[in-house]
Amino acid sequence: MKFSTKAIHAGQEPDIATGAVMPPVYLTSTFVHDELGKDKGYTYSRVSNPTRTALEKNIAALESASEGMAFASGMAAIDALFRILEPGSHVIMSKDVYGGTYRLAVRVFAPFGTEFDFVDTSDWEAIKRARRPNTKMIFIETPANPMMTLTDLSAVAHYAKKEKILTVADNTFATPYLQRPIEFGIDIVLHSVTKYLNGHSDMIGGFIATNNGEVAHRIRFIQKAAGAVMSPFDAWMCLRGTKTLSVRMDRHCANAEAIAAWLVEQPGIRAVFYPGLKTHPQHQLAKKQMSGFGGMITFDTGSLASAKKILRRMQLCALAESLGGVETLIAHPATMSHVGLPKAERIANGITDGLLRLSVGIEDVEDIRNDLHFALTGIR
Repeated sequence: MKFSTKAIHAGQEPDIATGAVMPPVYLTSTFVHDELGKDKGYTYSRVSNPTRTALEKNIAALESASEGMAFASGMAAIDALFRILEPGSHVIMSKDVYGGTYRLAVRVFAPFGTEFDFVDTSDWEAIKRARRPNTKMIFIETPANPMMTLTDLSAVAHYAKKEKILTVADNTFATPYLQRPIEFGIDIVLHSVTKYLNGHSDMIGGFIATNNGEVAHRIRFIQKAAGAVMSPFDAWMCLRGTKTLSVRMDRHCANAEAIAAWLVEQPGIRAVFYPGLKTHPQHQLAKKQMSGFGGMITFDTGSLASAKKILRRMQLCALAESLGGVETLIAHPATMSHVGLPKAERIANGITDGLLRLSVGIEDVEDIRNDLHFALTGIR
């Protein structure tokens, strides 16, 4: 099956009891056993639930993976990933990962002995220089949040397999519609399904996909032991979202390409970061490993004062955390998504006080542009 067909049908057989097209929401904590040692495949919803199973099969198929695990949040999924490492393990991470990922690594896992190096993973030599004898994982975001930096998936996978290092790619920004890291040799793919996979800003969830059976077994044990699993209702909500992923992403991409090209021409904007622009330093890599450039744009207004003026004048684009919904959202990374990073590190990574991150929605692009035009007149 091709992608859009998988998105609608994978993991979602009609309900056996009623013929319902959409899988039911199995709002149950426990399941009756036929007799001792004999059940129907489910025993307790923390361990597994039919609605969650449907979603796990669905997203795994979209990512070209054999195994999928759904979590209560994207951060719960990352937490489980770090837990498969032994204390004393070293992790190489993209330097401009999501602020919550940085916080979890530095303030939760590092005190218990896991070591982290944050490097520019777009620089192949930087990855090799950061490797240590105890390096067990390379964790990348591509495109990265919020600077839209890309990492060469094939190169990382080739190097890591030679060195017997696990590779993880956070694919939240691109989604499997635009990029499937496993097809480039990456071991594990991560998602905050809160974002594009759900697409409607109405649930929280995380996801891990892999073809590595041993990794999947260990992560499922952590799910069972720690219990940070996705609820059946959230799984059902996300299944509704993945059905329209391809059509939504086509519109997100088209709108974002138009807005990025327009922003470049606007006075008062110092820089625009979007992989679809020919001026993006990794535009050719984006064309190689992505089938579209996504719906995320970051732009530098020059100062905190300018950013505040723009945000006050926004009427359609909402100032809010998160991204990937059908509505256009705008955020200020320095005080929102990346507030957990020390200021010196934010600045070193290009996350200035004047930086704004735009999650371009699927509204009529003229309305998005008009709202931005009105807002930008405040700094002209």
